[in-house]
Amino acid sequence: MGIETAMNTQAGLPESFAPPPLRKLQDTGLTVVMMRDIMLKTVFRKNVESASDIAQAICLPIPLTQELIDMLREMGLMQATGTLHATSSNEMGYQLTDSGKARALDALSQSEYYGAMPVPLEDYRVQVERQSIKNVRLTRETLEASMGHLILPEGMLDQLGPAVTSGRSVLMYGPPGNGKSSIAEGIRAAMGDHIYIPHALSYAGQVITMYDPIVHSKVETGEANGALSPLRKSTSRHDTRYLLCTRPTVMTGGELMLKMLDLNYNAVSRTYQASLQLKSTGGVFIVDDLGRQEEPPQALINRWIVPMEAGYDILALQSGEKFEVPFDTLVVFSTNFHPNEIFDQAALRRIFFKVKIDGPNQDEFLKIFAMVARKKGVPLNEESLIHLLKKKYPAVDNIYANYHAPFLIDQVKAICDFEGISYQMRPDLIDRAWENLYVKEEKIIH
Repeated sequence: MGIETAMNTQAGLPESFAPPPLRKLQDTGLTVVMMRDIMLKTVFRKNVESASDIAQAICLPIPLTQELIDMLREMGLMQATGTLHATSSNEMGYQLTDSGKARALDALSQSEYYGAMPVPLEDYRVQVERQSIKNVRLTRETLEASMGHLILPEGMLDQLGPAVTSGRSVLMYGPPGNGKSSIAEGIRAAMGDHIYIPHALSYAGQVITMYDPIVHSKVETGEANGALSPLRKSTSRHDTRYLLCTRPTVMTGGELMLKMLDLNYNAVSRTYQASLQLKSTGGVFIVDDLGRQEEPPQALINRWIVPMEAGYDILALQSGEKFEVPFDTLVVFSTNFHPNEIFDQAALRRIFFKVKIDGPNQDEFLKIFAMVARKKGVPLNEESLIHLLKKKYPAVDNIYANYHAPFLIDQVKAICDFEGISYQMRPDLIDRAWENLYVKEEKIIH
């Protein structure tokens, strides 16, 4: 759609955006003890033997991995097993000693986390600044390209454009079924470029897993898919503890609860998982259907007031210790209620942009109807359209909604399938479809 070319045009990001590659162990910002324990746990759990496989598992360059291996050998926690003849590389193999296994089990009892070396929170702050969503500048063309499949009311992009480009919060409101969710998705698509997401973060000796394949879409590059040789992997152009991903989108609806916005601690594995909004850093957080959650909308919005204004969020560890994490997220709220019904004025003042998404007029509705019918393979019929506009809609005060078109046409298709006839549009079929669109008002006697 030409979205990505309008944005940062690269298979990744400009080199200046990339977290600098690690040259020595001190560059990791981690203690030797933490690195030692994570490596022991990883070798124990993943059963990796060669330096290149261990390097890939812990996401460190091979020279630094070898340095750690040598350190653990000196401590009597690892030992060489000789050349791995099964591989073409003839790499030396390594395994844990009995003391190494005992230390790995002890470390696992404290935290089950193993795998990629985490990124210290302070270093991640710097990376967030490099790739901030506030630096993304969307043009009208880019936004139009990402929403080209939608028929928007005149002047809609004039309102949405500044809201999205500002990187500030947006509230979309209006009657249900008019495309607020689709517009929110279009905003996400317009962001189109890539950022670096760490596998995990470290703070106060604790590891917080960050990368989530449900939220983060990994960009497959030569480095990412293993196309590079072990030697080339050791000279990666960026810190391999990060993954190159498209800007993340977290979309929640009626299931959203306040606890989802805090760290998730697993008492069994003794590990932390990043909160939803921490996972959305550098991207878009969409709160769909605001007002349908168990939590009152005012309570939800209050949870975002400080992050939206201050640019940081406050999270807490199990110990009760609180700490700051960067908040670099475009928050998009969508609701079917009028803002004055669910928020006080103080909350509304903090939501920077309010955009009303209204239903289509008759001309817009006809355009949508024709487009959907063509897409779904149902030929248009003038008599049926006149019947719809002159007989059906006057009964509901000529109030049109965007969802009506796909709903009615899907109903017509289902009827045709049942009757064993080719897809077609007739007034009688429209009548049958309409019955499912609006349920007749009547009293049910029990």
